[in-house]
Amino acid sequence: MSMFEVLTRCGAARRGVLTTRRGTVQTPVFMPVGTRATVKAMSPAELEELGAEIILGNTYHLFLRPGMELMKLAGGLHKFSSWKRSILTDSGGFQVFSLATLRKMEPDGVRFASHIDGTRFFLGPRESMAIQRTLDSDIVMAFDECTPYPATFEQAEKSLSITTRWERMSREQPLNDGQIRFGIVQGSVYPELRRRAAESIVEIGFDGYAIGGVSVGESEPEMMVAIDAAVPYLPQEAPRYLMGVGTPRQIVESVARGVDMFDCVMPTRLGRHGSAFVGNGGTIPVKAGRYAKDFTPIDPECDCYACRNFTKAYIRHLFNVGEILGVRLVTLHNLHYFLNLMRRIRASIEAGTFEELRREFQ
Repeated sequence: MSMFEVLTRCGAARRGVLTTRRGTVQTPVFMPVGTRATVKAMSPAELEELGAEIILGNTYHLFLRPGMELMKLAGGLHKFSSWKRSILTDSGGFQVFSLATLRKMEPDGVRFASHIDGTRFFLGPRESMAIQRTLDSDIVMAFDECTPYPATFEQAEKSLSITTRWERMSREQPLNDGQIRFGIVQGSVYPELRRRAAESIVEIGFDGYAIGGVSVGESEPEMMVAIDAAVPYLPQEAPRYLMGVGTPRQIVESVARGVDMFDCVMPTRLGRHGSAFVGNGGTIPVKAGRYAKDFTPIDPECDCYACRNFTKAYIRHLFNVGEILGVRLVTLHNLHYFLNLMRRIRASIEAGTFEELRREFQ
């Protein structure tokens, strides 16, 4: 089976199709984040109606709750959550990275205290791959160390050597039939390390390649330098995934550099706080008092369910009185915005007009 095919290009931007056990994914693609076996405030049926073809699950959080014993009884993450389309699971490396004060590095992984109750656990490449086998996700991420920002060259180089070792171990672990395995490029903001990392994981050999360790505090120009330093050394025939990014502008700029896959909590997180995406990537605070008598949609140009049926005044009222429907409507609108952005990007690549769309976001 040919897992990934580039159908057409517009400059470095690629229009492709990724095939998993559970169907096809049109790329470039935005993947809604379902950290704890759910995309916050959304049902699987609503996500399907929005056009989501793949979502994320989180190894670290699902390992802690509900735990792998229950997940085995449930028959895997798809059956547990009633999501029938593709799922990508991250390895847990980023979450362990975020527990800096609660972790201890060891040669084969990390010993850490649960952020929930302090229980001690060990997570490394073997454990992460075993968890993702139990979850039975369609795309499995190698276990890596996410380099903190800022980091000196020496610190980033040491971190990269750990990641490379762990990725080799991740590659050696067995998976279920049909599971796809991605490696991760680290290297902080240093082009030499990003190039070295890309060459190393290509040598190890994965089905797809991710660029990690971005959106961790660095500036947007530094993020783009990291992408530019890695992409030329990744195979043309493999999908490229920029982890945890980002704003609409960052997505468009990354597509221009040849990236195919994206995820970010931004549309759901901002939605829960009443901020809605409009236009070319800006946001408006729908719950603000100035919208109390505004009887227009969030975005008159948007055809999502929220914009077709409700006004800013009503949605602002829902937030003001603590009704959960307000959170759901803005979240739905934001996910529609991001998924529709990807449809626009794909169409522009097919039409050879991607640079015109790109200029709208500059």
